[in-house]
Amino acid sequence: MPVTLVSALAITACSSAPGGDSSPSPSPSNGQEEQGGNGGEEKEHLTLTWRVAAPHVDASAIFPGANEDFVKQTIEEKFNVTLNMTSEIYSSEFDTKMTMQLSADPPDLFVAGGVQSQGYALDGLLADMTEFVTPETMPNYFKYWVTEEELERYGIENSFVRAPIPFARNVYRSYYIRKDWLDNLGLSVPTSYDEMLEVMRAFSQGNPDPNSRQRTYGMTAAGGGRTFSWDFPGFVENDVYTFILDKENGTFRDGQTDLALVQVLDSIKMMMDEGLVEPEWFLNSGTEHWNKAIQGVAGIIAGGSMDFMLEGNPNSILNRTKQLNPNADWVPFNPHPDKGIALTQLPGNPFLFHINVAEQRPDHIKRTVEILDWLASEEGYLLTHYGQEGTHYTRDGNQITLNVDEYNEITQWLTLYSFFTPPNEIDKLGLEVIDPRFTDRDREVINTITSYQLKEHIGTNVAPPPGTDLGGMRTRQNELITQILFDEPDASNWPKYREELMTTYGGQGIFEAYAEQIGSAHGIEVKFVDGP
Repeated sequence: MPVTLVSALAITACSSAPGGDSSPSPSPSNGQEEQGGNGGEEKEHLTLTWRVAAPHVDASAIFPGANEDFVKQTIEEKFNVTLNMTSEIYSSEFDTKMTMQLSADPPDLFVAGGVQSQGYALDGLLADMTEFVTPETMPNYFKYWVTEEELERYGIENSFVRAPIPFARNVYRSYYIRKDWLDNLGLSVPTSYDEMLEVMRAFSQGNPDPNSRQRTYGMTAAGGGRTFSWDFPGFVENDVYTFILDKENGTFRDGQTDLALVQVLDSIKMMMDEGLVEPEWFLNSGTEHWNKAIQGVAGIIAGGSMDFMLEGNPNSILNRTKQLNPNADWVPFNPHPDKGIALTQLPGNPFLFHINVAEQRPDHIKRTVEILDWLASEEGYLLTHYGQEGTHYTRDGNQITLNVDEYNEITQWLTLYSFFTPPNEIDKLGLEVIDPRFTDRDREVINTITSYQLKEHIGTNVAPPPGTDLGGMRTRQNELITQILFDEPDASNWPKYREELMTTYGGQGIFEAYAEQIGSAHGIEVKFVDGP
């Protein structure tokens, strides 16, 4: 999920210009382990090429001029390099372009998706990381962000050729509801799944927004023209998540093909039949469903970023709705108080080195690793997420207070450098941010959405066995789900369709391999099962 709404609007590649003023910005220094760097050792000047991407890059961001880019200046001075870096939102398009570049001129550092990195590994394109990524070469990486156990579980094809980019641990998943609509109808914020359904009926069948002439609906979502949306509450209500591990009984289930989808799909069809969900939900993609909620089409949406509904974020759903209706009010709620509203986090995309670079330019990789570990340090994190001390923020012990006007000028392009560490995770460094833009209401919202119960994830990354077609299986799965949602009276045919996925499309072999990988990570025997 994007950190702000702007993040998801488009995909824009941006490149930094080489060279420029290399004067370092002032920053604290507390030793090499904490702050990274070369400890005063004079090193040969290198020109490094990085091609990176992250899901939280601002889509409209571009690198500033050389004189204003204090991050680039600091890196180049501190590590005696010229850094040529391309940064953009992570997408399938990025993976496609990356594959083309690897065959021509591989960069010193690049990122890829999980499936893509597995393909690169099978093709023999990736360098062994054993000598490059260690607790000695990357002390900050291992101290603050990724454990050695997580790194081991991230292995692929019994080799160490990829390492996870530091990933977010905090989860901000929540449903949000139009409080002003509830007030107009004399209703309370729902606290259960059944209460949520009753409110959705009231929003769809009543008149929650007297000032609007358009038809209103209970909720909206985005199917991307392909399949269901995980925003539908029937998933959590029926204990269906992307992956489901029961360590006590040693079982693993795949949420997208599980037999419990019969109940989930029937619940979605019920909402569609009763007119509780915005009719175009299936065709909505990206942020289109949020835009419709802003326009007053629906009264319930789901979001996953900290500032999704904060007054202090000028691009939040709340503020954009108030621009159209000053009386609008959105509040968070959880219809599943006794269940995990979301899964805990797993490592995401990896950072990678090409085998040719490791053989021909190992010094480039070693210098890159030094810089990455500095990015993972307190100094690097503060500079790439909050700017320069004394200008963009002030510091009092472990408390960081933003200078809002100055900070607002850099937030957009700083996201280009935040590919290696997640936003809103400064607490992992033992620091606290005071953002004057946040109101008491905002702090209450954050406390609410971080208080929800979470369900434990499977605890490791998994990969399909060689020779299987996970993409083909998922494509057929989505076709069958769409058929049930729009062409069939109920979901009673799902068990038969599931059998096709398990046999003809190889799902059984894929998920049995997942179960074996999960069991190996936990040191237990895990069996793939078809339902609860």
